[in-house]
Amino acid sequence: MGMKFLKPLWLTLLVLAASIQSAKALEVARSDMLLHIVEECTNTQKPGYCEKCLAPQRQAMCVNHNTCRATSEIWAQTSEFVAMRDIKMCGCPKQFVHGLVLPKARVTGIEDPNRTEAIWQFAWDIARQSIDTNEIALAVNPPSRRSQNQLHVHLVRLKPGVNARSLNDVTVRTQNLTNVWAVASESALKHQLKEYGLLVMADPQAGYVLVLTKDSPEALYTQAHCWP
Repeated sequence: MGMKFLKPLWLTLLVLAASIQSAKALEVARSDMLLHIVEECTNTQKPGYCEKCLAPQRQAMCVNHNTCRATSEIWAQTSEFVAMRDIKMCGCPKQFVHGLVLPKARVTGIEDPNRTEAIWQFAWDIARQSIDTNEIALAVNPPSRRSQNQLHVHLVRLKPGVNARSLNDVTVRTQNLTNVWAVASESALKHQLKEYGLLVMADPQAGYVLVLTKDSPEALYTQAHCWP
């Protein structure tokens, strides 16, 4: 008789454990969504594409994936990087721009030693296709202010009035985009910044201005959303 009453309890605990495990898996999936898109959604010809990709491209014609928020939009890609639409563009006017550039290799974020300098020139070239040079903002958030664990550079416009003279954070200049990480790291060490986000913008004189901030440069200095 004891086993008769214990069996439903055992089943209940088993279901509960499975639910907890599923919740944890979902949490991991959320923080790895961009990595998932890079690995499973950039190649529409990949076998089992619609089954494996959670945010397929529209041209793949996957069932139940035809809205902006349920799909990904790839703007350009090479063997190293992919440029895509950020989900923040969904429901916004056509003139609003918010893109992302990601490495195809696994790179956690701004703190990852495997980050590559080449991502900056690729990102800048993509941004120039839709944003005036003096308005371009390339931003990477600090580890504590990001939701994704795959390095991604935000391609956005600067907020009105933001320029090299209006910045309150640490700034440093570079003449080209081939040493952004190196220059930023040296500046962070000099100013004792253990964690920081990074903004890259054009310098009116020549070259580029790098802005290091403990907060999110995307939130502080860019038009990250199409609403006020």
